[in-house]
Amino acid sequence: MTTRKKSGLTMAFAVIALIAMQASRAADVTGTWIMAVQTSAGSGSPTFTLVQKGDAVSGTYKGQLGEAPVTGTMSGNDITLEFSVDAQGQNLTIKYTGKVDGKSVSGNVALGAFGSGTFTGTKQ
Repeated sequence: MTTRKKSGLTMAFAVIALIAMQASRAADVTGTWIMAVQTSAGSGSPTFTLVQKGDAVSGTYKGQLGEAPVTGTMSGNDITLEFSVDAQGQNLTIKYTGKVDGKSVSGNVALGAFGSGTFTGTKQ
């Protein structure tokens, strides 16, 4: 085998190994998370119980807005969680977007017509 072919194969194996390492470091959010949410409408500390299967996330939200099923996605360490609740007679969709770092998460929360805010969370 020529030196050029050997070099090309070595490079290909290195790229595959790097991709595998990145995939193994992707966050797994399965478990119970306690969030601290700050918005212009006030603050709260909801609990999310989540199950991750591949990139899909599902679970439940429990907090000041009641209880609701949650859907979401993971892409590397980026998380999106969404659920809908009845707020003062209106259907309100809440969306959390953030970054997971081990057993911590932080990001932004959108409350539709009720504004937005920030959140941090800890996996129990």
